[in-house]
Amino acid sequence: MSTFNFISVGIDVGADFSWISILTPDHKPVVKPFVIHHDNIDSLNNAVSTIKKAEESYSMEARTFLESTGIYHLPLFYYLKESGFEVFVLNPLITDSNKNSGIRKVKSDKSDSIRIARTAYTYNLKVSLMPSDLVLNLRALVREYYFLVDDKTAYINKLHKELRICFPGYRKVFSDITGKTSLLILKTYKTPDNILAAPKDEVISLITKSSRSGSKFACKKYELLIKAATQSKSFGKYLESSFNIIQMHVDIIDFYNQKIDHILASIKDYTVIHQDNQLIKQIHMIDTIPGIGFVSAVTLMCEIGDFSAFVKPKQLYAYFGLDPAVKESGNFKGTKISMSKRGSRFARRVLFTAARCSI
Repeated sequence: MSTFNFISVGIDVGADFSWISILTPDHKPVVKPFVIHHDNIDSLNNAVSTIKKAEESYSMEARTFLESTGIYHLPLFYYLKESGFEVFVLNPLITDSNKNSGIRKVKSDKSDSIRIARTAYTYNLKVSLMPSDLVLNLRALVREYYFLVDDKTAYINKLHKELRICFPGYRKVFSDITGKTSLLILKTYKTPDNILAAPKDEVISLITKSSRSGSKFACKKYELLIKAATQSKSFGKYLESSFNIIQMHVDIIDFYNQKIDHILASIKDYTVIHQDNQLIKQIHMIDTIPGIGFVSAVTLMCEIGDFSAFVKPKQLYAYFGLDPAVKESGNFKGTKISMSKRGSRFARRVLFTAARCSI
């Protein structure tokens, strides 16, 4: 006889709809598995009503279990929690381990919801901790920050490619061709011919104001700019399409810079508003470590969420996906192994960057 005293509700979450299965402790279905549509409030209310009827019929509370599926499980998780149910999130690795418990090879959303409900009746079942709203907000902003930075990098590489074609020497004029002064030069003059035709005082004045440097620095950059523009007439293919593409890339990079600055400002606002929160205090502590900056500290803490979830250091190590994979069978022991790379790739990215800065 089962020692569990709750009804298990297993939900296989999809982007637009989910399958629900409700089982008793002896794994008998309470109702046939059914579908709920996330954009239909009647469908959602019907699911809540069905679960509550099951509680009344069997005089047991219901516990709902969902797999962690990116962002898709979050709205359903909070909807059911606000409806008064105990809701738990399972790591897909845990539920996947029960896939082959049957002899038949069956894979469907319906069968997956049943499997999740059965998994709930496992002793010492490990469930994921849901982070606080502060962690969720910071995590969303930080991840969007990295997505924007990566997209911006892609356009920077494209800009380099186009400049190699029609303005090869320009890349040596500025240490960073996507810096404020460099982008302003490209946006204002567009082609090497326009740079050569522009009045010297005008170009020097633009460089001085944009870089906030002295006239000596501006004059040096002007000479390099004129030299590169002159050389491009003898080496470099003058394609009108390339210069048009360069302008598009400059505008896009400018746009990304604005959005990245906006996200960074939002992150800092959260740390100021919640300065007394333990998470924010931990962020400032990590920020003091050499090689780790403000964004890296925020990333690590919002990816970790709650330190109390990790009893031992090696658990945190494994959560970052830094633990070595194990390949052993019989007398064979694999030697060519690498990191498991499970867990947060954003946290691994920060640690890798910090390690490089410390070398």
